[in-house]
Amino acid sequence: MELQEPFDIEIENIVYSIFPDEEDAYTIFKDGKEYIQIIKDTESSWLKLSPETGLPLFGMDEEVNAIGQEIQRVIG
Repeated sequence: MELQEPFDIEIENIVYSIFPDEEDAYTIFKDGKEYIQIIKDTESSWLKLSPETGLPLFGMDEEVNAIGQEIQRVIG
């Protein structure tokens, strides 16, 4: 699978820059700084990755899910 180009999304007047990593994993920048890394878990669920270990952090995070849903909408 070819890596996609970075793109921006906007949620509630906050602009996030999305940088695709490997399949279904993304590095998110907010306010010009690296913010979080997320990975797709299921069709409707996204997980934040631990900055220390790179492993998924289980638990509901509305912002992470909102970003993931918008990524899914953009990339189709």
